Formats: sequence, C-alpha cells, structure tokens
Amino acid sequence: MKHIFVLILYLGISIQTIAQTTYNGRIMDTGEHPISGVSIQSSTNPSIGVATNINGEFTIELDHKEVNITAMGYQSVVVTLQPGNNTIVLKQSQEELQQIIVSASREAQKRAEIPGAISVITSGRLEELKPFTITQIVNQAPGVFMSSSVASGNEQHMTSVRSPISTKSLFLYLEDGIPIRPTAVFNHNALLEMNDVSFDRVEVLKGPASSIYGSEAIGGSFNFITKHPSRDFSGSLGFQINDLGLSKYTLEVSDYANEKFGYYLGSQYTKRNNGPIGHSDYEKFSTTFKTVYHFNSSTTWINTIDLIDYRTDTSGSLTESDYNTGDYISDQTFTERSANAFRLKSTLNKYWNDRSKTTFNVILRDNQTDQIPSYRIRQFREQGELTGKGEGEINSDRFQSIVGLIQHKIDFNLANASLILGSSIDYSPQRYLAQTIEVTVDTQTAKNSAYRINQGDYILNYKANILNYAGYAQFEFNPMTNLKFTTALRYDGFNYDYDNQLDGQVGAADAVNNYNNFSPKIGLNYNFSKNSGLYINYANGFSPPQTSTLYRNKYVEIEGQILGLKPSRYNNYEVGGYFASRKWKVDFALYVLDGKNTLVTLRNDQDQYYNSNAGKTRSYGIEYGINYTILPELRISHNGSFANHRYLEFYDSGVDYSNSNMETAPQLLGITQVNYTPSYLPKLDLGLEYELVGSYNTSLENQRQNQDGNLGTSTYGGHHIFNLTASYSLKNLVLWMHALNIFDRLYSTRASYNVYTNENNYEPGGPRAFHLGVRYKF
Repeated sequence: MKHIFVLILYLGISIQTIAQTTYNGRIMDTGEHPISGVSIQSSTNPSIGVATNINGEFTIELDHKEVNITAMGYQSVVVTLQPGNNTIVLKQSQEELQQIIVSASREAQKRAEIPGAISVITSGRLEELKPFTITQIVNQAPGVFMSSSVASGNEQHMTSVRSPISTKSLFLYLEDGIPIRPTAVFNHNALLEMNDVSFDRVEVLKGPASSIYGSEAIGGSFNFITKHPSRDFSGSLGFQINDLGLSKYTLEVSDYANEKFGYYLGSQYTKRNNGPIGHSDYEKFSTTFKTVYHFNSSTTWINTIDLIDYRTDTSGSLTESDYNTGDYISDQTFTERSANAFRLKSTLNKYWNDRSKTTFNVILRDNQTDQIPSYRIRQFREQGELTGKGEGEINSDRFQSIVGLIQHKIDFNLANASLILGSSIDYSPQRYLAQTIEVTVDTQTAKNSAYRINQGDYILNYKANILNYAGYAQFEFNPMTNLKFTTALRYDGFNYDYDNQLDGQVGAADAVNNYNNFSPKIGLNYNFSKNSGLYINYANGFSPPQTSTLYRNKYVEIEGQILGLKPSRYNNYEVGGYFASRKWKVDFALYVLDGKNTLVTLRNDQDQYYNSNAGKTRSYGIEYGINYTILPELRISHNGSFANHRYLEFYDSGVDYSNSNMETAPQLLGITQVNYTPSYLPKLDLGLEYELVGSYNTSLENQRQNQDGNLGTSTYGGHHIFNLTASYSLKNLVLWMHALNIFDRLYSTRASYNVYTNENNYEPGGPRAFHLGVRYKF
C-alpha cells in the first residue's frame, strides 16, 4: 500500500510538471518604453508569480496561461499568454491617486502619498495638445500662468504661481529633477534654454519645495522629464508653420542597439521672420541626446546632453497709445538677446536590493547670455521733446558649473516607512560684464536707430565664485493604513566670493557674502479610497539675492559697502484634496503663502529699474482642476485659481504701501477645454479652449498721477481668448491645426505701469492666427 501511494504521488507530480509551459514576454508603456518591476501572477494560483527586469522582460512557468499583470501607476490587466514571446502594453492609470510622481522627492511615488499640490501633464496629454511653445504646456496646470506672446515673445516669459507675474527667482526649472541653472544666477527666461521636443511629461509642484530642491523652489517647481529610448527603432520628422512668421522643424530617433544600450535623439530648429510685431525675429537650434546603459538588473547608467543655440530680437513693450491703436511697429532696431547653453547630466542608479537604492549624479553646465536689453534703453527729452540721444546697456553673463548630488532611499518593513537622505554641492564661477551704450534716436519716428559702445564705461565688471552646499532628509510612514505622514528638512549654505575687476573705478568693493537656511516641511495624507483623499502641509521656502542684483553698482557707492538686499523667506500653509470616479476628476488646494523680505522690481521717475525688499507679503487663494467625461467621445476640463496678493508691510520712497494689493497680480486665472473625438472617426480630435486672465493693478495703489492732480491706480482689464484645435492621424502621419484668438481680441500677456511716462506699457498678445503642423512617425 505504501508503494502504491508513493507511485501515485510521483505520477501526479510528473503530470503537473509535464503540463507546465514556459512563457516569455516584454511589458512596455504606450511610448514603447520598458517597465521594470511589473508583477505577473497566475490567475489560478497567486503563489506563482514573477516580476519584469530592467528591460521589461519576464519568464514564467504556468499550467494555466491566464495571468494578472499589475504595476504602480498603470492600469491592471488580465492577459492570456501565448506560446513564444508576448508583448504587452500597459496604459497609465486614469485614477488620480495612482499616478506616479517623481518631482516631490526625486523618487517614484503615488499621488496619494504626496502632501502637496502637484499637476502632471502626461505624454498622452502632450500628444493631444501638440504645443509649439512651452507656455502652452505649463499653463495647463491650475494656478499657473506663464506669460509669453505667441506673436513676439520668442520663448521669453514671465511667470505667476502663487505670486504676481514677475521676473523674480520664485520658480525652479528642472530637467529630470536637476536644476538647469545654479542658485544666484536665476533667469526668468531660463526655459528658452530647454528643448521641448525631448519632453515626455511635465510635473508642476506648487508651493515651496525647498526641503528637497533648495532655494528658489517657492511659488512653483517645474520638472521637465525627458524621453527614454524606445525598445525598438522609432522616430519622427515634423514641420510646423503659422502666419505669425514662425516655422519649426523637428527630428527624433530612438532605439536599443542591443539588450543593454539604448539611445534617444531629439532636435529642433525654430525660426521667426517678419512677425506681426516689429523687430521680433528669432532663431533657435536645440538638441538632446540621451543614452541608457544597463550594466545588470540592478545598475543603470543614464547620460543626457543638451545643446541650445538661441538668438532673438527684443521688441520691448508697447506704449499705451501704440497698443490701443494697433501700431505694432517697435521703437527698437538693435536690441537683442542671445543664449548658448550646454548641459551634461550623468546619473548612476544602483538598487542594492528591493528596499534600498542609491542615485549618483554629476552635472556640468556652461551657459552664456549676451544682450542689449530693450528695458534698459532711455530716450533723452528736453521740455518734452526728443533730443535725438539716449542711453542703454550691453551686458554679458557667463557661468560654468560642476555639481555633485547623491541620494539614498531605504524602505523599512514596518508601517510602510521610508527614509531619503541626500547631499549636493554646486560650484559655479560667474563672469559678468555690463557697459553703457550711447543711443541715437530718430526724432521723427522715435525709433532707436543706432548705438555705440562707450568702451571702458562699465556698469558692472566682476567675477564671482558661487558655492552652494546642502544636505537633506525626508521620512515617511503610515501610522495607520490610510494615513501617510511626511516630514523633511534641508540645510543650505551659500558663499558668494565677489571680485570687482575695476577696484576703485566702478562698483562695490570686493566682498564675500554668506547665507544659510533650514527649510522644513511636514505633511499628512489621508486617503478614503484609492480614488479620493485629503492632505495638509506646512513648508518653508528661501531665496537668496541674485549676484547681478546684489552687486549692481547703481545702488552702491564706489568702493562702498554693498547695499543690503536680504534673502527672501516664505512660509506656506496648505490643505487640499483629490477625488476621482469613472467620469469625474477633481483636485483643489487652499493655501496661504507668507513672505518676508520679498524682492520686488520698481521703476523710478528717471525710467530706471531697481530692486527692493518688501517688508512682508501674503498670497492666499484656491487652485482647482475639474475633468468630466460627458460621453466617451466628449470631455471637458477646467483648471483655474482665485487668489489675492497683498503687501502687508512695504515702504517705497517714503510712501507707505502697506495693506495694499500687489501689482501685476491677477486674482482670477483659468483655462477651460472641450475635446470631442467622434466615435465614427476615432482618429479625429477637435478641441475648443477658453483662456481667462482677470483684471489686475499695474501700478502700486494710488501711485498714478491723474490729470486732475489726484492719485489713482493704474489697471489692466484682463482678457478672454478662444482657441480652436483639430488633429487627425493617418497611419504614420499626424496632421493638426491651431486657430488662435479666433475672435481677434486685443489683449496683453503682461501690462505694467511706467512711472516715467505715467501710463501703462503692454506686451501684446497675438492677433488671430493659424498654426499648422505635420509629423511623420517611423
């Protein structure tokens, strides 16, 4: 009997072994990028399962070919495997809380784990938008307004996120989690140093993120995540053109040369000629080359190179009369800006085990910006009449950087806890030159017709070695299943070693300036379900003075001490939520952002700009996003914000502006979009977009001199713009059209008050225009 039992057991095992089949496969996303760590489990026996490797590949032995496939941030699927190789494509999760975010901590997290306001413009959304400017991308995020004229802006821009529309260092621009510029050399136009062809997705983190990223991450942090190599050879050729004088050529190529090495190349050439605004031609070439090398299943080396070559005419703003009469002939003929940027980022990701990972980063930067700025030109008058003369400035700003950043994450097998530790050092020598120019003015046309450099008449001539060193930590854990607690702390130290190259002749005396700051953050997430949750947080932000602002000699005495511009400090208090269903998605954030020593730019009655610390400021409001799928073919979304921006304590030129509204600070911002994809023509997508910018003060309150001798406040009435979009796919060919400003409304992307002329100046938006694009995919 015993022998019979053993025989039956042996036969059963043999039959089961014989019945098992080996299945192989590869799992990718919709962009054909491999997904690692995907769980593949037998649907009949969950104890049988494997995970994909770094190449998205798996091998599994099964006696039943149906499997459950799950991955964080992707829709779960049930698949019946076939003999041989299986290629499985996963779509990103449409559930708001399951989206994967990397910007909050430089590590992959679910949206449900982040106590903050964050918006994601996915690769799918970018494909729907087909934007031809970066501003069209980031303005999709609630509470974000990046102002740039499609008619003449040429990628130059100003930004508003929990702040007025300004040029101040309140925003951080990152590529793959690394700042594209060093602290103290902020440029509000820094996005022109990026290549939008290479963007796979964009994450916008609103409110201070200084606890991870350091200074300047105050109003918002914009993380532009570049495309990965595709597993199979692919690419595209594109061409775009519009009747605003713009043309754009794009090229992309991507492949894995073998199982270990993959590459991506994305390039563009953009040009504007004879646009509707005078003196607004520009030209840009940019390319991104990215390589990925897998040493093994636990070690990956990623290198990304960016090259940018940019030049533009700068038309300047329009006077009030020229703006209202549609006279878009600029007064400028020689003002310009050029920028050359090189960035190399080398990243090594090492997984020690499934709970421990270290990331090593080395970054090199080499940037140079040369300009004759239109906003520095002054025309001389006598008794209100032009004299034919004027003055201005020509300047050059170059920096080179070497940066090291290391971050380690460890997950604990208790309360879903994790700890992130990181440190960084950024050494960036800067060379800055600024000389005066003599301007010739045509007294008949008021055009600035020529200039001559006043050789040796320097405004600034210095070298500065800028050092930023930092260390940070972030700890997370779940005290209960649905509750996530997050706390973080970062220390930043700054050293500016300023060396005046013209001691005793111009500018401030040599100096060493040191700043430091601790930036804490604390937050809670409570998730009612996988589709809904609330969060609350407190975060601190910090921004030291920029070097060119700090050392500009117009506001210091020769061989004197540097006038005290103080670091700006901010405290953010916030509560928000996110809810999603099959048809609805809603997210919102209520915030209060208190600033101390906020840096503001002012203009005196000599038509000169200068910077000052406002004593205390407060911005508070609500940001919200609503998405509703009315029908499978019809979708509507609205992203907006309502906010107030106030001076709590501020004095200028002996005038008390405390408890007044800040200038260029619209209360109301919004973008509404309706998209329709007919079921009978699923390759066609039609869209209607409505852009709202509310009214705002352009001057300080009671700063404007009225004709009756009383004081008043200058304003801009806001605008309402409608755009239409259409796209159609034909196999490998995609065609699209944007009809911009279809009602041909007169509007300004930014209006500001000129104390010198006692009237507004305007950055004109685009007139009605049509933009066409075609892309061939291979």
